[in-house]
Order: sequence, then structure tokens, then C-alpha cells
Amino acid sequence: MTSDETRGTAHGTAPVPLSVLDLVTVGAGHTATEALRTSVELAKLAESRGFHRYWVAEHHSMPGVASSSPAVILAHLAAHTDRIRLGSGGVMLPNHAPLVIAEQFGTLEALAPNRVDLGLGRAPGTDGATAAALRRSTQLNEGADDFPEQLAELTRFLDDDFPDGHPYRRIHAVPGPIQSTSPGGVQSPHRPPVWLLGSSGFSARLAATLGLPFAFAHHFSAQNTIPALDLYRESFRPSEILAEPYALIGVSALATDDEKEARRQVLAAALNMVRLRTGRPGLVPSPEEAEAYEFSPMEREFITSWNANVVHGTADEVRAGLDDLQKRTGADELMITSHAHGGALRLRSYELIADAYGLPTA
Repeated sequence: MTSDETRGTAHGTAPVPLSVLDLVTVGAGHTATEALRTSVELAKLAESRGFHRYWVAEHHSMPGVASSSPAVILAHLAAHTDRIRLGSGGVMLPNHAPLVIAEQFGTLEALAPNRVDLGLGRAPGTDGATAAALRRSTQLNEGADDFPEQLAELTRFLDDDFPDGHPYRRIHAVPGPIQSTSPGGVQSPHRPPVWLLGSSGFSARLAATLGLPFAFAHHFSAQNTIPALDLYRESFRPSEILAEPYALIGVSALATDDEKEARRQVLAAALNMVRLRTGRPGLVPSPEEAEAYEFSPMEREFITSWNANVVHGTADEVRAGLDDLQKRTGADELMITSHAHGGALRLRSYELIADAYGLPTA
């Protein structure tokens, strides 16, 4: 991993590099096809405006989130972009065999050389029943508890360096390093850099121990952000990968031309989260549906708490909010996820944020 792969460059007046987290959200009245087309347009926009990386998050059994297969989406985005880094934010490793992930991301690396990040999480990215179906096991805690061992196995496959005598010594993830060391091999030995993702202290400490970059999910676990980042920095051990800690945070931010529209869209996104948290996941509701919805006192309390961590409003208001968040957390990179009912508003949000920071226009 090179410093450019990790650290990127801050453009314009942005305090740190800015990146994109895409959940490929599907609004009521829209299709997954439309959402995926928006993702292509957003990736192209992000590349043209100087965003550093574009990550896709793995989720399952959620009608409003069409990102169940990050590797498939990333391959499609690779075909429509040239420079921006592409990655998973993240792949939920306990849902998969490590060899499968090594093969998928080795393939992505071959499709988009030196542009692929492998972000890994240990949560299921869904409810317990769906996780059991994915893993064909009811022992869900076992997958999370075994995460360090799964990570070590995946890293061995990525590096093709199982020791002699290991039962997997003669198994190779292809595409991968084995092709560069085979007779006549000319393939680059480079492989996707690994990031650890988290919303608590577990992955923060593990990333620090291994000297890996760390991505924290501030957008849905804001109360844990500073404690987790402090733990990561205090526990960090320099490695061949990183000499110093590097932490990005995911942040929910929506900029609109009209402040009132931002509030309407944020309310709709919050209603979507209420339904998800109460076991009723669905398509992202329209602002009109959210405005007509009769929230219970408990739901209103949740929404007030939830929206307190969503940076929204005009471009100038969002820029000020992002600047303040970066100062408070010391994040080395901000990864922005914009939630709106329709794709056009999501695209516009990133345009407005780019303009507010004076990011490049070519």
C-alpha cells in the first residue's frame, strides 16, 4: 500500500480528502435499475470533482438498499471510471469464505489496477435471520468472534503466503500474486489494501494492532466516534503498511439549494431508519409520505437524536458542519453519504458540496 492509496489529497478549501459512501438507495416509486444508474453517474461526478474514493456498502434483505453485492457493483463502476479509488465500505467478512473475497477483489484489482480498496466489517449488514441464511448457520456470534482469524486467512490468500505445511499452502486466490511468480508470469504483485471498518472499539483496536487504516461509521454510531478514534490512535502500532494511524469517518450529509428541501429529505430518511429499526424495512419514503406520517412520541425522540448527526442544509451550512466535525474528531478523511428520495437530489448534493469547497471541475 502506498501513501497515495491511503492518504489521498485534499482539494480546494477542504480540510481533508473527501470521499463518497454509496448505499445505492431505492426510493418509493423508483427501481433498483434507476438507483444503480444513479451510482454510475455519481461515481463519474465524484471522479471529475476530485473526491478521493468511492465505496459501496454491503447490506441484505433491505428493499431500500440495492447494494447486496459490492463486488458486482464495483466491477460495473470500474468500467465507467478511470482514476477514482473504488472499494467496499464494507464487505461483511463473516458472511463469506475468505477465499471467495480474495478471488473477487483480485478480479477487481485486475479490472482496475491500483484503484481498489478492500474494506472489511464483522457485522452481518442485516438482521439475524438473514445473516443465518447467508452463512447457513445459526451460530452468528461465532462469525464475529472469529473475525481476527478470518481476517488473517483472507490476508494470507491476498498475499499468497501460507507457510509450508499449512493445509491451504497449495491453494491460490486467482487473480493474485501466484500469477506473477508462475513461469512466464507478468502480472503485478500488487493487491488491494485492507481497511477495517467499525462502529465500536473492537475493530479500532484490531486495526491499530495490525497497523491498518481504519474507517469509523460516524453516520450511525456518532456517540462512539471520538472514543473509537482515540482508542485507534493510542493503540496504533506502525507497520509496513502504515507508519502512522489513518482514520476516515463516514458522515451523513445532504446539501440542497433550498434549506427547507433538505429538512424534508432528512425527515424521509429518518422515517426509513425508524422502520428499519423496528423490523419494517422498505423503500425510502417520499418527503410527502414522511410529512403525512403520524410519529409516536418515541419515534419523534429517535428522529431528533438521529438527525442531530446528519449535516444538512444549504451548501454553506453543510460545509460549516463538515468542517466542525473534522475539527472535533481529527478525522484524516471524510466519507460522505447523502440520503435523498430521488437520485437527482443525491447527485446535486455532491455537486453543491464540491462547489462549496472549490473542488476541481474537470
